[in-house]
Amino acid sequence: MAKKLVIKVTAGADAPERCSQAFTVAAVAVASGVEVSLWLTGESSWFALPGRAAEFELPHAAPLPDLLDSILAAGQITLCTQCAARREITEADVLEGVRIAGAQVFVSEIMPDGVQALVY
Repeated sequence: MAKKLVIKVTAGADAPERCSQAFTVAAVAVASGVEVSLWLTGESSWFALPGRAAEFELPHAAPLPDLLDSILAAGQITLCTQCAARREITEADVLEGVRIAGAQVFVSEIMPDGVQALVY
């Protein structure tokens, strides 16, 4: 059975340690060959926009742009539909490779047997 990890990150610059943990776990999982789906919700939604990850700083943490790039290269990043709408973010605004999807897609990803989901 293939391994899959679904991570929903709700924290952004407002809770930098939680945010960094989510991106770090996702990037390490991708590097380990795990299928990863990272969901950006709440304040992490802003990281779907070009340049926003570069503004994030946390001492002793891997640079967020590097983590984001590695996840985009081998995993899936999804921006929550409602979170995008509340921030007036459209598909035309987001980084290449980021999709916008809602709760139905999230539930379909976490329901199959063997899927692990984490929320940060």
